[in-house]
Amino acid sequence: MGLGVAMNIDFSEQELLFQQEVQHFLRDQLPADISEKMLTGKALTKENHVRWQQILHAQGWAGVNWPIEHGGTGWTPTQKYIWASECATAGGPDVVPFGLKMVAPVIYSYGSDEQKQRFLPDILASRVWWCQGYSESNAGSDLASLKTTAVRDGDDYVVTGTKTWTTLGHHADWIFCLVRTGAADVKNQLAISFLLVDMNDPGITVSPILTLDGLREVNEIHFDNVRVPAANLIGEEGQGWTYAKVLLTHERTGIARVAISKQRLERVKRLAAETNDGGEPLINTPQFAFKLAEVEIELLALEYTDLRTLSAVTTGKAPGAESSILKIKGTEVNQAIDELYVEVAGYYALPFVKEQFADGFDGEAIGPGMAANSAPRYFNNRKASIYGGSNEIQKNIICKAVLGL
Repeated sequence: MGLGVAMNIDFSEQELLFQQEVQHFLRDQLPADISEKMLTGKALTKENHVRWQQILHAQGWAGVNWPIEHGGTGWTPTQKYIWASECATAGGPDVVPFGLKMVAPVIYSYGSDEQKQRFLPDILASRVWWCQGYSESNAGSDLASLKTTAVRDGDDYVVTGTKTWTTLGHHADWIFCLVRTGAADVKNQLAISFLLVDMNDPGITVSPILTLDGLREVNEIHFDNVRVPAANLIGEEGQGWTYAKVLLTHERTGIARVAISKQRLERVKRLAAETNDGGEPLINTPQFAFKLAEVEIELLALEYTDLRTLSAVTTGKAPGAESSILKIKGTEVNQAIDELYVEVAGYYALPFVKEQFADGFDGEAIGPGMAANSAPRYFNNRKASIYGGSNEIQKNIICKAVLGL
């Protein structure tokens, strides 16, 4: 299913059997407390994520996009589509991407045999939690201007600098970093290397950054003369930018989150049907119905692009420029769905009692469904069109790679 190739959207008999297998697995193995959190907008803990990912590993379903020789599923694009759709419908969380979806492809593509043997099994089994050390205070969309240095000293690199917006870094055991190893007069991209760092190494400090919803999601990671074994360098010095681009295409593809957006859209439809606006259901009002239809059309088009990209990944290729399309449209659709939730919530979106979404809360919920969480989620999710490379940068990539401009 390459771009521009017609697709058959009907499932084969084998695919229908696989769909039943997935449904049975989710019914029997997906923990009810995790599913309930996902479907009601509550935050998952690290333990929730690890427990679910280890259940997937026991089933052999953790490395969905991994090559079979490294423990991957070997699923077809349609099977991946079925899995994502059924998982989202059942309230199964997506895997935390930093290990399984981001650093692992770099390690199995460019790492040494020793690095593959050392890191991949723990990533697949979710025994180790990873975070991403890319962005810096003055190196976001212009990532190549990063300042964190790694100076070779015998068998080690000495790392100095600060990474920011490090998602879930306070939970991490390891961080994969882009660091500057080249001289000052070397072109930015040719001076960057890809280094794996143990978060327990002396000299690392983690500082929290609270997001608009009052939660600790992102962090600053400070490196003060941290000694990192040179054996933790992936590939060659100065080739980190090449490896990072491969990782970013995988990250941008995952950001689309088509299946979860479909599940969220169906839920907002149900809530709108139960919400009165001037005596009739909100879903029947022309203005809301138009917005809903517009988002649904965009999501359907995004879904087909996602299927074509899955096809390319299955053949062993890294996603191409279409990953930028997925990133742009995926985040825009997700944000548009956030707006629908806020509109359905109405004045219930104003108060935010974050305890309502924590474990053990037994008070009265504010508003129907996820109403009380709609505004914080809307504000927090404005970042989606920036992280993974801002959407403006993605448009430049498409202009260059697709249109030749």
